[in-house]
Amino acid sequence: MPPTVFTLRSNISLPLEDVYDFFETVDLPPEIEDIQIERRNNRLLISSVASDKSLSKYTPTAQLKAKVFEKRVYEEPPEDHKPYASRAPDEEEEPIPSELVEYARFAGRGDEVLRNTAIQYPMFTVLSELALEAEEGELTAISAVDGELEATRVVDGDDRPATVEVVEEQTEADDAPSGVDWRENEYIK
Repeated sequence: MPPTVFTLRSNISLPLEDVYDFFETVDLPPEIEDIQIERRNNRLLISSVASDKSLSKYTPTAQLKAKVFEKRVYEEPPEDHKPYASRAPDEEEEPIPSELVEYARFAGRGDEVLRNTAIQYPMFTVLSELALEAEEGELTAISAVDGELEATRVVDGDDRPATVEVVEEQTEADDAPSGVDWRENEYIK
């Protein structure tokens, strides 16, 4: 059985320029020959090109989806910058220098972020590497590799320990007695 991604949840964000730089320098898994990046309005589609030539050209390969948005990034205020409350009434506030930066947000669950099943796991490993470059956000996933479940968790660009725990919860139906209680049944006298 090929490696599979079962659950995926992501809300990582990083500057769009960093995304382009990442894909210029990343070492792709052997299953992925190339990456194609396409921007449609405020959407970024990152498609994988399979190394395996036996895949039909009509087979959709794994694709990452991101939303592109602008965010105002402020420089650090100068040392002599006074907060509003401590300024004199006639003193004007100097604006803190800032610029608008385009960001890509890979947010959602499952196929909202990682679509199509052909070479999905190799593309997931690329997404995990990208999450390590992210300034903010979290990526969590459960995948199966060689018959073993693996947990992945990346928070604000840091790889964090994660485990898979299977728990059986007792429901109300488990507590209810099975069958009909003939002795205490109000309808039978």
